[in-house]
Parts: sequence; structure tokens; C-alpha cells
Amino acid sequence: MAKATNKPVITPEQIRDAYIDYVLTNNEPPKSVYDFAKKLGITEADFYNYFASFIAIEKSVWAILTIEAVEKIKEQEIWAQYSSREKILSFFYSYIELLKTKRSFIIYTWKKHEKRLSAPVILSDAKPIFENFAEDVIQDGLDSGELAQRKFFTKRYKDGLWMQFLFIINFWAEDDSNDFEKTDEAIEKGINVAFDLFQRSPIDNLFEYGKFLARNGKLKEKMGI
Repeated sequence: MAKATNKPVITPEQIRDAYIDYVLTNNEPPKSVYDFAKKLGITEADFYNYFASFIAIEKSVWAILTIEAVEKIKEQEIWAQYSSREKILSFFYSYIELLKTKRSFIIYTWKKHEKRLSAPVILSDAKPIFENFAEDVIQDGLDSGELAQRKFFTKRYKDGLWMQFLFIINFWAEDDSNDFEKTDEAIEKGINVAFDLFQRSPIDNLFEYGKFLARNGKLKEKMGI
């Protein structure tokens, strides 16, 4: 019979929670993986079974919250009836609510890795999750006619929503209003502006008319245009 070992069993969730607790207690990451693992009563190998570094833990927190937000809103009975605009609004309202549950740690990681000209490294795992969600919502809007098909710009809609993602998180990080009411307003105004640009407008009709005239040159000449 194999001899039983006393090796402790630890989960990635326990490692993640212990790291968050350490950071918020000490306002800095552990000095090393070795020191952190020792405090947990595990080996470095146990730690590396789940995470390649402390930054990997921070990335995972953002990614998990992003997944949870998407799953949460899709569970709503009314989800299928939402317009694309409403789906994106629902995501951001739900996302901020989830971020609130870990605000101290989220703000710590955001400030630690904040960059002015690019997305922080901590969002590298959350970004593809959000972009996949945004692409599906955008495609639904294109299929329904809610959003305009534009030859060179449609593929950039996703990038526009990612920029809104960064703006909203940064706004929320600095928001000192009661219950972050200003953030809710920023979400509403920002997403509405984005979707107003994504939808058809008189400019689109003008372009379509110009294309029609270009395709019908003889008719254009007869009409003296």
C-alpha cells in the first residue's frame, strides 16, 4: 500500500485569495514566490502549477471578473430581447458591480500597471474575453440592421468598444461620487455616443447615394448632374 503523504492540497483560488490578502495588508507584492509559498505552507512547485508569476495572478482576477460579467448578463431572461446597445450597456453596469466587490485590489493593480498610451498588462487575459463578447454583440447588431455595415470601419467597432472599456475603468478608478453614480452616467453617455456612431446616419445615406450615381453614369449625364 502506498504511503500517505502530508503534502498540503491547495487550489488556485486559495493562492489567489492569499495573494490578494497579502497585497492589501502590505500594500506591495510578496518579496518572492519562495517567501510567499513558504507562508502558505506549500512549495514553489505547488505555486507554479497554477501561476507563472504574481502578475499572472493579477491578470487572472481581471479575466475571471470579465467572464463572470458576461455569464451573468447572459443568464437574464430578457437577454435575447436586448438590442446590441442594451447588451453592451448591461455588460458594463454588471462589470462595475463585480469590480466593486474587489475594488481595493482592482485599484491597486490598475494604478500599479497603469499606462497612458496602452492597455495595462493586467488586462492581457481579459481583453480577448471582452473582444469576443463585443464581436458577437456587434455581429448581432449588423445582422439585425441595428448597426451600419461600413466597408473600412465595421471591423473597427470592436476597437471602439475596447477604448470605451479602458475609459470606463479609468473613470471608475477616479470616481469619488456616492455609489459611483458618475460612473453609471459615464457608461450611459459613452456607450450611447459609440452606438450612435455605429448606426446608420444621414452621412451613410449620402455615401450610398453617391455610390448609386457613380454606378449609373449615363443616367447621371441625362439628368444633367
